[in-house]
Amino acid sequence: MSRRPELTEPFEIGGVRIANRVLLAPLAGIGNWFVRLQARRHGAGLAVSEMVSSHAVHYRNERTMRELLRIHPGEHPTSIQLFGADPGVMREAAAVVAAAGADLLDLNMGCPVKKVRKTGAGAELISDPDLAVAVAAAAVEGAGRPVTVKLRSGLRPGDRSGVDVAVRLVEEAGVAAIGFHPRPAAVQHKGSPDYGLVRELTRLVDVPVIVSGGLDSAERARAAYRESGADAVMIARGSFGYPWIFEELVGGRRSSPDPEEIAAELLWVIDAAEEHLGSERASGYLRKFYPWYLARIGLSHREAAAFQQLESLEEARERVRGFAAGSLAAA
Repeated sequence: MSRRPELTEPFEIGGVRIANRVLLAPLAGIGNWFVRLQARRHGAGLAVSEMVSSHAVHYRNERTMRELLRIHPGEHPTSIQLFGADPGVMREAAAVVAAAGADLLDLNMGCPVKKVRKTGAGAELISDPDLAVAVAAAAVEGAGRPVTVKLRSGLRPGDRSGVDVAVRLVEEAGVAAIGFHPRPAAVQHKGSPDYGLVRELTRLVDVPVIVSGGLDSAERARAAYRESGADAVMIARGSFGYPWIFEELVGGRRSSPDPEEIAAELLWVIDAAEEHLGSERASGYLRKFYPWYLARIGLSHREAAAFQQLESLEEARERVRGFAAGSLAAA
């Protein structure tokens, strides 16, 4: 029996070297350049962008081009995720993403959200394998660089058609890796992932298989890596307000961050959001970020809720500094 690589060991996706086997998953509405950069700073080997509409890229939507395709020089290698169900549009969008500087292109064939599925994209492509293969092949042709696909095990409980689609994507479309979430789209993030399905898939394809789903702690990520036989793990919700999960998995970190460290990280996020979106938009955007960090500092639900009503980023900064100082004084 061959030795299983450690999560700290490098691997390759289509010839692109990834420094370790712990990746940041595409996070819808969250995974912009500074969230990806944050994950890389804490040790992630690769960070995938939030999903980006292939139609928006194809038609050069101004905000999409300016914000969603923004890549920081310090985050390479990086992967931009596209979604869509039109091969021609996907081919053109893939070329634009490659020109923007992405090292890899990822295709979303796993999103369970109705508004995405009703367009024929996301997990809906699992129900039309021929179209899924056509979309992926077009992306490979347009990008001229490695293309990966993230998909679900199926659409409904008991459905394992995602395994068969994944095999076709590798053999017929030439995708360079598969990100596999072994729960059906219908349950979204509920229920237990079937890591046995991932292990089966690893035996059927000769490209890296990356397991995702249910990895909300370093302990669960390690267990999924062992049980699934996958080549790497992909962290999603486990990173919300806790980028230190990457340090735990690949950097040898053993202790949780103290309030001062958490506050410093949140201040970094506030600054980055302001740089990315401007003060006004960042104030609203950060409301979903604050509770993830503030709960770890020790704030109550009521205190965190009040914090979300702040309009001024400078006031937010002052309060974060005050919370950290108060925690240190009480220690």
